Amino acid sequence: MKRLNLISGALALVAVAMTASPEAFAQENGNRDEYGNVVRGPYETNRFGDNWFIGAAGGINVFWNDGYDIAIAPSIDANIGKWFTPSIGMRMGYQGFQSRVSEPQSGNELKNGYMYFHGDFLWNMSNALSGYKETRFWNLVPYLHAGYYRSYGLDEVDFEDNELAVGAGLLHNLRLTDRLDLIIDMRGTVANGRLIDASGISILGSVTAGLAVDLGNPNFIRTSTVLASEAMAAAEQIAVLEAAALALEVANAALLDDNQRLADVNNALAKENGKLRNRMESEPDLSDMFYDMTPVVYFEIGKSVLSPIELKHLEFIADNLIAKADDGTEVVITVMGTADSNTGTTRRNKYLSEARGKYVYDILVNEYGVNPDCLVLASDIVQSEQNPEFDRAVLISF
Repeated sequence: MKRLNLISGALALVAVAMTASPEAFAQENGNRDEYGNVVRGPYETNRFGDNWFIGAAGGINVFWNDGYDIAIAPSIDANIGKWFTPSIGMRMGYQGFQSRVSEPQSGNELKNGYMYFHGDFLWNMSNALSGYKETRFWNLVPYLHAGYYRSYGLDEVDFEDNELAVGAGLLHNLRLTDRLDLIIDMRGTVANGRLIDASGISILGSVTAGLAVDLGNPNFIRTSTVLASEAMAAAEQIAVLEAAALALEVANAALLDDNQRLADVNNALAKENGKLRNRMESEPDLSDMFYDMTPVVYFEIGKSVLSPIELKHLEFIADNLIAKADDGTEVVITVMGTADSNTGTTRRNKYLSEARGKYVYDILVNEYGVNPDCLVLASDIVQSEQNPEFDRAVLISF
């Protein structure tokens, strides 16, 4: 009777825990939004390697069948599982060691070894009702299980049996660290009475305590949090693009101003070019004026070749005057070399005047292509009292 009262008390504790109000979990959680509503997701899908756990525990079990009295026996658990969402998970486990029953008449205990390989469907009621909170100390997890139950006799009892079993349980996860939990597992398993070579239904109740270690990333991320971070990143990118667009607008405005200034300068230059063109059209042709003059190049005293400056003068004369006279009209060009009578002998001056004329004649014919039929070569000795250097020259007349 004492053992029956112990089992009844344990089941009552399970019932109280399962009927605990959601408000109590929410109050412990404190997981509420700005309006005071409990936050329940949605959550980002986790990777395959995240949110796994592995655990081991030890405790006691009691085996009940209508033809026997119950007895307490040791029990061990080992399991591995994964949470797919903060509320839904699955677990595969092993439970076993020993089960006992007592014969009513003799009081003798019958010992059986057993192994129960099971799969569990887990529902984290705390997260489902109160919203996910990774730092919550106590998570209440009811679950359903089913699996393969093997029982065999001990103490020279020749007996064995294999059955399918189902049941339910209540898991208490008490958070110790970020990756370590204290596990209290209350489980009830129902199978055929043949497990102990009896009839009817057999029920195995167990309570174990142990540790579970979280593997991979043990936490979940709310989708809204992910979206918020992505939205923030997108907003930052938009801000950068808007700043770049504004900078381009400023640069474009500056370019438009520069283009307008260049257009104004071009207009001003066009007006100046027009004025210069009009002025050139209204001014007399200097070549005609020079054509009416007698061009002359000067020599240094005693020299019959021109200096570089005077060669430039001769080039100008050839390009602007003689070439104009050689446009098809019959023009006679006299090339007269002169020398001053104030210096040198008459013989020397005669030689210089002739040499100077012949020198200019040859340049006009050979370098500037003047038709020799249009040229007349002459020489003279000139006497000047004031500027004898002007008499050391070649005059080109038409």
